[in-house]
Amino acid sequence: MDRQAALRLVHERVGSENLINHMRAAEAIMAALAERLGGDRERWALAGLLHDLDVVETADLMDVHGLRTVEWLRAEGLDDEEVLDAIRAHNPANGSSSQATMARALFAADPLTGLITAAALIRPEKKLEPVQLKSLKKRFKEPAFAKGARREDILTCEELGIPLEEFLAIGLDAMKNVSADLGL
Repeated sequence: MDRQAALRLVHERVGSENLINHMRAAEAIMAALAERLGGDRERWALAGLLHDLDVVETADLMDVHGLRTVEWLRAEGLDDEEVLDAIRAHNPANGSSSQATMARALFAADPLTGLITAAALIRPEKKLEPVQLKSLKKRFKEPAFAKGARREDILTCEELGIPLEEFLAIGLDAMKNVSADLGL
C-alpha cells in the first residue's frame, strides 16, 4: 500500500482532524526513527500513519483497538506483517505485544506526538517552530502536563538504544518538518 492509498483510508475512516494530525505526526516521527534505527522509511512511516485507523470505532473498545485496523488493512491488500505487527502491538490493551524494533518504536512514538503537540499549543503562537528541546524536556518531567502522553511508554525509547533526550529531539524535529501539514 502506498502513502496515497493510506491517506485515502485515513480520510475515509477518521473524521477528526485532530486525530488525523496525530496520525500524520506519528508518521513523521516513525520515518525519522527508521532513519535512526536502520529501518525502511516508507514502511515505518506507513505504520505510523495507519496505527489509529480504527480508533473512532474502537474508542470504547480498547481490547480490539489495533486489531480491527489490521483486519481492514488485510482486506485492503496490505500484507506487510511487520507493519501489521507494529499497528497491533502499539496497543497492549488488545492483548498484543511485540519485540520487533518497528513495533517498539511505534509504541514509544505514539504518546510522544501528544507531548509535543501540547508543548506547541501552550505557546501564544500555537506553533511548533518556537518549541525548544529544553522546554520539551522540562514538560516531560511535569506529570500534570499532557497527562495522556504516557511518560513510561515514551521512556521505552531507551530499550531501542535511544536516550530520552535524543528521542525527544528526533520527535520534535520530525514534527517541525511537517508542521504546516499539522496546522502547527
